[in-house]
Amino acid sequence: MTQRRRGARSISRTVARRPELRTIVVFCEGKNSEPDYVNGLKRLPEIVDNTALNLEIHPEQGVPLTLVKMAAERLADPEVDECWCIFDVEWPKNHPNLFAAKQLAQAKGVGLVISNPCFEVWLILHHRDLTKFVSTAEAESMSRKLDGRAGKSVDSAIYMPLRKQAVRRAELLERRHARNDTSFPDDNPSSGMHHFLRALEQR
Repeated sequence: MTQRRRGARSISRTVARRPELRTIVVFCEGKNSEPDYVNGLKRLPEIVDNTALNLEIHPEQGVPLTLVKMAAERLADPEVDECWCIFDVEWPKNHPNLFAAKQLAQAKGVGLVISNPCFEVWLILHHRDLTKFVSTAEAESMSRKLDGRAGKSVDSAIYMPLRKQAVRRAELLERRHARNDTSFPDDNPSSGMHHFLRALEQR
């Protein structure tokens, strides 16, 4: 051990430790609008400071049950705190195995964000109320008219400032379906994205 020089000051420095980030992995079936939106959330200061938000897109646009199985496997990783799956019901032809996907997610602790009939319902709710039954094609067309985009890619900068209005409208829709005793997968229109946003805020 080296002897400390006489008169030398003992310097103790306190290193500020950054709080450990919560790790959330999100699985998407879509390759445009959903990832664009989630990437917009990732850039929000309140998310950056608290959460490592990782996005995985199934290379073959996997069906809901495939996504849930992938998420359940990922939850076995001790570094992962939560897994969420974002998928659609679709109309007029529903995705296969929707109930099996929901049951597996509940059994394994995977969070679900289900939009009915499609994610564009969530985008519409940033701009206006939507209460009438819509097909996937109708919701997509309505969404593009509201934000002026030509294709499926979304400019998240348009949507981030409006997300609280979308949460409020989605919650109102959910309560409306509950009053009418309308349950999944017949709860058209609806989107569970507000549950995901609420979960992100829990810190």
